[in-house]
Amino acid sequence: MTAHQERMQLLARLDLPNPYFRVHEGRMADTTVIDGRELVSFSGFNYLGLASHPRITEAVEEAVEQCGTSASASRLLSGSRPLHLQLERELADTLGTEDAITLTSGHATNVTVIGHLVGPGDLIVHDSLAHDSILQGCKLSGATRRPFPHNDAAALDTLLTRIRHQYRRVLVVIEGVYSMDGDIADLPALIEVKRRHGALLMVDEAHSIGVIGATGRGIGEYHDVERGAVDLWGGTLSKALAGCGGYIGAGRSVVEYLRYTAPGFVYSAGMTPANTAASLAALRVMRAEPQRLARLRENSALFATLARRAGVDIGSSHDSPIVPCIVGDSAKTLQLAEALFRQGISVNPILYPAVPEELTRLRFFVTCEHTPEQIHHTVRTLRRHLPYAAATTATAA
Repeated sequence: MTAHQERMQLLARLDLPNPYFRVHEGRMADTTVIDGRELVSFSGFNYLGLASHPRITEAVEEAVEQCGTSASASRLLSGSRPLHLQLERELADTLGTEDAITLTSGHATNVTVIGHLVGPGDLIVHDSLAHDSILQGCKLSGATRRPFPHNDAAALDTLLTRIRHQYRRVLVVIEGVYSMDGDIADLPALIEVKRRHGALLMVDEAHSIGVIGATGRGIGEYHDVERGAVDLWGGTLSKALAGCGGYIGAGRSVVEYLRYTAPGFVYSAGMTPANTAASLAALRVMRAEPQRLARLRENSALFATLARRAGVDIGSSHDSPIVPCIVGDSAKTLQLAEALFRQGISVNPILYPAVPEELTRLRFFVTCEHTPEQIHHTVRTLRRHLPYAAATTATAA
């Protein structure tokens, strides 16, 4: 609570408006509207522009007409609908797994699945940049938790060589595309390590499904790995797949076990018909309109290339639509975000504790709907205001 109050005091000291909880008044893709003003938006993860696609809107309307606005029960009892089964089949086909299960929240999916599958006497080893949902799942499980240096398979191997024998089961948890840095896991190397030590491997594809791989099937397709080499493929439906919820793809026996026993599934109402229909239609449109992924890839590469040329520190971002501008100071980051906002560009500041203070940043989400002109304009504006952020901080001090 003290840390939160200090962040609010920083805004007051800098005489800046609060950049959080701004109300976006309509759809968000390449643009958004705030207080009646249209801005170029890099603040949402509608990567493929599907959240307002006509076919998806139509599918949602049909689902609500047929099934109402709520599943009205746990899936285990009376909450299952044909749409749930169709979505889970198509997710399993996309992931290359035997089966899949969907839940109402991406964050809750990681929490309940990790918290349920391992426990005391087990070890969870996760990438040091793991998402909060992974960390919360670790806490819930009661298992021992150890981070390993980001994307460092050799360090993971060394760690497991030293302590693997102390634990009954080991779960290694990584992400496909890392949401703060926009870099991609070295999945083949990590698979080799997990095999060597008899561990389980879980991949969170929140920001990689629909985004990387030749046809958008995620990091497994990007690296062309055998899908069975990963024990649990998880992710969210709220990014490229235009809905809200989470999923796990795995072997049939694992999915059946989760359906009957995972608390976040058994004791929660099923996904709403609208969200289920949206993500099902999104998978189908993604396959039918591959040009969306092609444009996303082109736009992401353009943004990253221009940013690097402009001297922007984008860290290790590559081959993904997440491009950070690392500033390394909370005050400067907030001032830069406000300067861009005033120039008609919406991008979110990411501060401690989401990242270390020395790595505070703006985080740009590129979509397939951005135009080259919008990207060029944004990077030019960013370059122009980077010195402004530093100068105004010195003045304020």
